[in-house]
Amino acid sequence: MSILVLAEHDNAQLKDATLAAVTAAVELARHAGGEVHLLVAGDGCQPVAEQAARVEGVARVLCASDPAYAHALPENVAPLVAGLMDGYDAVLAPATTRGKNILPRVAALIDVAQVSDILSVEAADTFTRPIYAGNAIATVRAGDAKKVITVRGTAFPKAKAEGGAAAIEAVSGPGDAGLSTFLGAELTASERPELTSAKIIVSGGRALGSSEAFHTTIEPLADRLGAAVGASRAAVDAGYVPNDYQVGQTGKIVAPELYVAIGISGAIQHLAGMKDSKTIVAINKDEEAPIFQVADYGLVGDLFQLVPELTEKLG
Repeated sequence: MSILVLAEHDNAQLKDATLAAVTAAVELARHAGGEVHLLVAGDGCQPVAEQAARVEGVARVLCASDPAYAHALPENVAPLVAGLMDGYDAVLAPATTRGKNILPRVAALIDVAQVSDILSVEAADTFTRPIYAGNAIATVRAGDAKKVITVRGTAFPKAKAEGGAAAIEAVSGPGDAGLSTFLGAELTASERPELTSAKIIVSGGRALGSSEAFHTTIEPLADRLGAAVGASRAAVDAGYVPNDYQVGQTGKIVAPELYVAIGISGAIQHLAGMKDSKTIVAINKDEEAPIFQVADYGLVGDLFQLVPELTEKLG
């Protein structure tokens, strides 16, 4: 079985989510035999291809450099991937916004059912995946000859970024489909770690009451811990912070070494995105809050008193 992994990158740096997808692909290859190849699609993305070639477990890197792929528009990238599937039995991508945007289109183009958000590889055609917001784990068997799979990055260890020596091969695709145009991106600039790769995350919820209170309460603690800042969907919907802070089923799935949940009640949607964290600390005035059911350490009380005290003691 030849397996293709769609790399996630910014035309300069390979994203950590790709390394977890490579691990899943290597496990699939172990069950079914074959090699793991990595597709780097972008514009001027040769540096990324060179990084990809050093990833342990990757036998070959396909580099598709074209202005049409510069911003990973799914209408352009999906036909490229679908066109390469004649030579592959499976394609995997991280279950990130980009992967969720591209791979369903690939599945439609080659007329197969996608297997989404896998947690483990049980056999060449059998996988586990979460259902009911992670409250149950389903074992599914894919009956199609070709597999289209997205991988939950927190469920697999990251492949080693160094140690491989894969050959790099230039490939081309249909280019610009003319269906969409990239107009611009408004990105939040931050010196803090990226949310999905951070080892420590401090998240705030709606109980903070305002954007100002969120920033003055959460950010000093995050700075002391060297942590990324996250938020519940309720806090995002209330306008306290931008969408890219959201942790949860419809936000970012994270599994840091330490997750500090402040003023977050613990709705199922939020728990689905962070309950795999190694250590969970919850601060909430409601001792019956669901967050305490998954927390390793809980502190019941007024967050506006407790969080500044904790921040001061960490100083």
